[in-house]
Amino acid sequence: MTFLLLGIDTAFERCSAGLLDLRSGAIVGRAEPEIGKGHAERLMGIIDAVLESASAGYEDIARIAVTVGPGSFTGLRVGVSAARGLALALGVPAIGVTTLEALAAPHVGGGKPILSVLDAKRGEVYAALFSADGALLEAPRALPPQALQDFVAGISQDQTIGLVGTGAAIAEAVLQPRASEVLTNEARVDIAVLARLAAEREAGEPPRPFYLRGADAKPPSATAGVDFGSESTPQLLL
Repeated sequence: MTFLLLGIDTAFERCSAGLLDLRSGAIVGRAEPEIGKGHAERLMGIIDAVLESASAGYEDIARIAVTVGPGSFTGLRVGVSAARGLALALGVPAIGVTTLEALAAPHVGGGKPILSVLDAKRGEVYAALFSADGALLEAPRALPPQALQDFVAGISQDQTIGLVGTGAAIAEAVLQPRASEVLTNEARVDIAVLARLAAEREAGEPPRPFYLRGADAKPPSATAGVDFGSESTPQLLL
């Protein structure tokens, strides 16, 4: 009987894999090395090592979770292609989770709505807004920082907004005099958070890279042959 959820995150500088025991809800294996680049060369070895550390094999995997973006073009392509390939080979579902949701999730339940925001460069940010209990209030969008005031207009002025992600300081400056608090200014997805988010949702269509604007660079040859359908060529965030 399969009982493990394999989580994969290659959206930013980490190359992460983790195992969630779906019976107990416990994380039984994880590795989150910060490698910068080279996800394609490292990911499968990291997955193998995490499985070995949990005394498990691929036959024990019941579902797969992967961050789908926004994030690094190369990293997203590697992670999503690995998740889809493994899901097909093992006959299990793969579930995509946006990086904006994964970054916000650890801070849900603290009494503040959460604005998850990434510095997208070129005068833009990627943003998504969540209620204090984690409900999506504003779907992920690419927009100029000045537009964040309107983006959070549905939040009462007397509520402090929690800010997470590499664009948190940008958002804090733009949102003044509205009260806000930077909770983290990093783009580091906790693999345990990713796994638990995916464990709670129904599987649907296979995950695809989630892009909010066109590319800054062409895809490298290592992943250029992977076809995800008709989505637009993505951005290079990092």
